Amino acid sequence: MSEQILKLLEVTNTVSLSGSSVYRLVQDGKFPPPIKLSERSSGWLKSEIDQWLEERIAASRKEVA
Repeated sequence: MSEQILKLLEVTNTVSLSGSSVYRLVQDGKFPPPIKLSERSSGWLKSEIDQWLEERIAASRKEVA
């Protein structure tokens, strides 16, 4: 498996949201949850973040059309 894992700073830079917004969306079930890497470390699968972005783009294009 060659899945890339993103830390919170990389996620926030990629999706242009704050860390608190990311965690709020996770809590609401509207954003991919992080995976636990160790006792004090978490990360997100890049493929899940990319998919979330693609879905947001598609949804915004449908609203405009």
